[in-house]
Amino acid sequence: MAVVLEEQEGQTPLDPNETAGLIPAHIETKGALNDWEQENILLATKWLRRARIPEVLSEGFCRDLHRKMFDKTWKWAGTFRTSDKNIGCDWTLVAAKLNQLLGNAKYWIDNETFPPDELAVRFHHALVWIHPFPNGNGRHSRMMADALLKQLGQKPFSWGSGGNLVSASEVRARYLAALRCADKNDFTKLLAFVRS
Repeated sequence: MAVVLEEQEGQTPLDPNETAGLIPAHIETKGALNDWEQENILLATKWLRRARIPEVLSEGFCRDLHRKMFDKTWKWAGTFRTSDKNIGCDWTLVAAKLNQLLGNAKYWIDNETFPPDELAVRFHHALVWIHPFPNGNGRHSRMMADALLKQLGQKPFSWGSGGNLVSASEVRARYLAALRCADKNDFTKLLAFVRS
């Protein structure tokens, strides 16, 4: 692969097998890759808007959404990771942990354990922690949370007023700080961020 993937805080590095899965051969910089992925994600957003409200809390939808978000970028789009990362559960446990989370979220909904925003925030945080895919987990988990809100008849999150959460920025720093608080079971900052 010709692209140079310099790391930034909060991003998961790809291993050589994963980087070999890059589809567009013309990409040579991280910026160009981010732009290409964003175009791919916009297609997925349009697909999701047109689709009837899906059963979001299923492994099939989780994989399908990732595939739609990155199928023009990565050959492995929609496929669970096969290596450990700097975040996430052991890669051999991804399917089990994901299905446990999906079951938990169904229970939360059925038993009205949390208000919709908190339910979606907790779901998002847990999905980020599982880190099911080699790349795109933050973007994917945000879109999953918004799809879950849609299924619940709620408005999607604003995610820091739509600021760039991929490139280094003040908005991304606030988002990462809120996620770190949620790691300690304090969801206050993340709840505030998603509607800011």
